Amino acid sequence: MTKQREKTRSLVEMALFAAIIVILTITPLGFIPLGFMNATTIHIPVIIAGIVFGWKKGALTGFMFGLASLFKATFQPNVSSFIFSPFIPNGNGFSLLICFLPRILIGIVAYFAYTELVKIFKKKTPALFVAGIAGSMTNTIFVLGMAYIFFAEKFVETLKPGIGEEGANIALKTVVGVMMSNGIPEAIVAGIISSAVCAALMAAYKNRLQ
Repeated sequence: MTKQREKTRSLVEMALFAAIIVILTITPLGFIPLGFMNATTIHIPVIIAGIVFGWKKGALTGFMFGLASLFKATFQPNVSSFIFSPFIPNGNGFSLLICFLPRILIGIVAYFAYTELVKIFKKKTPALFVAGIAGSMTNTIFVLGMAYIFFAEKFVETLKPGIGEEGANIALKTVVGVMMSNGIPEAIVAGIISSAVCAALMAAYKNRLQ
């Protein structure tokens, strides 16, 4: 394959994933409202891009996810959207860090998890499944962890005004609760979907190159 064709294919791939993220962002399929925050499926294309196309494209797709989160938090905010946007009340510079860093890391972690796990399992399917879970949990752990570090008191004050000194403890319980009730099921779903899609894409690319 010539360099020009490779460059064109790469642009088409990124355009496709950008389109998927836009569709997920503007439809209920991408962000599932839970009241206090949104569960997301947009991390799944990031995981797929990282595993199939490499960590650099995974990071770029994660950046697109970050932009989608920023847009959603700014123009369709809920009570915790200040965690992801500095452009609404209570948001600040750390909001941008939370919005982008975990999302960029999703594809990177998924790629390196897969490349190492496939050596251990000797099979693609379990490696893809666990790598999908790893990518999803990267997003969950970093977002919730950073939200707790930078916005614990403000987050709890928003949910329960006047909570006072108990705020930090309640924030920690909230973070752990969301991780268990939302993050783990979200990761399992991501593992199932991303492993199936990645396997199909890998087979398609292999046949195309033969």
